[in-house]
Amino acid sequence: METFYLFLVLFIFILAVFDLSVGVSNDAVNFLNSAIGSKAASFRVIMAIAAIGIFVGASLSNGMMDVARHGIFQPQHFYFTEIICILLAVMLTDIVLLDMFNSLGMPTSTTVSLVFELLGATVALALIKVVQSSGGLEFATLINTDKAFTMILAIFLSVAIAFLFGTLVQYLSRIIFTFDYKKRMKYFAALFGGLAATAILYFMLIKGLRDSAFMTGEIKSYIDGNTGRIVLWSFASFTLLMQVLYWLKVNIFKVIVLMGTFALALAFAGNDLVNFIGVPLVGYSSYMDLMAQNGTVGADDFLMSSLLGSAKTPWYFLVGAGFVMVIALITSKKAQKVIKTSLDLSRQSDGEENFGTSPVARVLVRTFSSAATSVLRIVPAGAKRWINGRFNNNGITVENQASFDLVRASVNVVLSGLLIAVGTSFRLPLSTTYVTFMVAMGSSLADRAWGRESAVYRITGVISVIGGWFITAGAAFTICFVVALLIYLGGIAGMIAMVALAVYMLVRSHLIYKKKMKKEALKEEVDTTISKLRETTDSREALALFRKHSREELYKDLSFIAGALHTAVNGFINENLKDERKVLSDIEDMKAHLKQVKRVGTLGVTQLEKNIAIEKGLYYYQGNDFASEILFSVRRLAEPIKEHIDNNFNPLINIQKEEFGKATQKIVSFLTCCAEMINRNDYTGFSQLVDESAVLVNLLIMLKKAELKRIQGQSGVSTKTSMVYLNMIHESQNIVSFTANLLKVSRKFQKE
Repeated sequence: METFYLFLVLFIFILAVFDLSVGVSNDAVNFLNSAIGSKAASFRVIMAIAAIGIFVGASLSNGMMDVARHGIFQPQHFYFTEIICILLAVMLTDIVLLDMFNSLGMPTSTTVSLVFELLGATVALALIKVVQSSGGLEFATLINTDKAFTMILAIFLSVAIAFLFGTLVQYLSRIIFTFDYKKRMKYFAALFGGLAATAILYFMLIKGLRDSAFMTGEIKSYIDGNTGRIVLWSFASFTLLMQVLYWLKVNIFKVIVLMGTFALALAFAGNDLVNFIGVPLVGYSSYMDLMAQNGTVGADDFLMSSLLGSAKTPWYFLVGAGFVMVIALITSKKAQKVIKTSLDLSRQSDGEENFGTSPVARVLVRTFSSAATSVLRIVPAGAKRWINGRFNNNGITVENQASFDLVRASVNVVLSGLLIAVGTSFRLPLSTTYVTFMVAMGSSLADRAWGRESAVYRITGVISVIGGWFITAGAAFTICFVVALLIYLGGIAGMIAMVALAVYMLVRSHLIYKKKMKKEALKEEVDTTISKLRETTDSREALALFRKHSREELYKDLSFIAGALHTAVNGFINENLKDERKVLSDIEDMKAHLKQVKRVGTLGVTQLEKNIAIEKGLYYYQGNDFASEILFSVRRLAEPIKEHIDNNFNPLINIQKEEFGKATQKIVSFLTCCAEMINRNDYTGFSQLVDESAVLVNLLIMLKKAELKRIQGQSGVSTKTSMVYLNMIHESQNIVSFTANLLKVSRKFQKE
């Protein structure tokens, strides 16, 4: 059995590698949000700074695993086999749970997930032990709930404190600097930079490096006894340095944001590392303690009292964990999705909102709007004009199409680090994830990024994220409770079943995520075009870009429709239900994409000269409408087919298959030729294609007449099949007619 337990410990370590990957993907929002949102540097530079911070933080971490060793359960009452059961349940649950949040693009707390998973698994085993002991053991002696209650308190404290201070500090910062902050840097840059850099250093000393391996008792005592002096000297030195940098034409805010990114990444790796490798290291330590007994005590009889002591992690585990975290940060696409959620909720500019509206958000918007109106009534008119002037951007746009400017990014990183450091020094249980996210939300509110047309969406998004934090705790506890029970009661078979289930869920999640990324790729293409149009000042250049975008989109639309029509018809001929489901699913994705494409038309019209804007804008919208109608026709064609096959009704007869199969080939060829003509922007042969559309419509009419004759003659064809067949013919007519109209409109739009 020792070999089997060794295998389990090694397997838990393998799970820890994956857990590091998914954990970093989620926690990346904590330290990358401000730098990426403000584009303080290139993406590669930001990632390099964060990677260095993570690696240094992980390598210098003290590796104390007290939370996993004895923070939740009382190890002296649990046997080795029971501890292994708890640890395996925690790792399986943690990977699946965090991967789910990453796929949804929702930031959550890895600390909360770990604590409540440990709590759920421990409660499950504790209940079993209490029942088996027949009163010999009490539940209260087996479990330590203080840590769980501390984490619940952390949720409330972190959310409220961070949002309040984020709003207040950003409001004051914007009044000082305004949106035209560069003009006022000569007055405040050095002072602001000195304060910010000092706060970051204080954060690194108190939170990021306080428990590092090189922090001896003497160094800690010196820092604690001379904190005030260190802060004052740091402030004076950094203020002087920032003034020199300003004279050298260095953007102080970029320096602050990058410093803050490094500090947050270092603190994350140095302190939250226990969330990922604490559990496997406890398993490793437990196994080594068991082996030290030299077989005198069995795994089922060995109580884990040794876990009561604190243990430091060997440096090679820390370095290895840091390496895995850096690789995960650089390669993870899901990390970028989680970051994007935070940026979309805090961006300064308008755009498509990722969250819908909710009754709670609508009530909150109306309530606070009314309250704000009441407060403003008592504010003197002069004061209101002055404040509004400080918040007036006067047409100033954020540089490089960033989500927000460097002033807000600096406030986000500095305030997040300072709140975490102060909370740590006062033993307040603040969550890094909650603090960084809510500071960003508070600063965006203060910056008036939540306008009347976006506030209800943004608040819905924030409520969704906060709700996800509470769900994390409940889901982690419940799922791990069940998994631990199944593993313990099922023995080896239960372990294998749970591992297989976890692998299946991860693979399925990956496949679903890949499909979702295809949608995101289409949306990014639209956003890229919009960004280019916004940057264009010349009307001719805007029109050329507008036309190029239209050609590319219509080519993709018609190519997709040709493929979807071919798959739908052949799926009916071959009675392939899977193909019909895939076609309908892909159509829904394309439908959402066409809706986004209309945004380009709205912006494109504003960039054109008045004398051509109306005409060209009309043609663009008509082309998009025709593309939508063609897509809807394919959907109306495929839906009855899918239902027909799903109900196992009679298939097409041979003559129907032959007739419509040949017609479909001609229609698909026609769609492909139209797509190629639009893509080449060469309308030579335009008249021939229009004539071909008329021939195809007549062919379809003849097929419809032939089918009606078969119905009248009762030639063995099913009534239900005939209805679906006639619908196919009708929708195919619409596809051909709308495509011909689309070709005509595209030609007019592209024509000078």
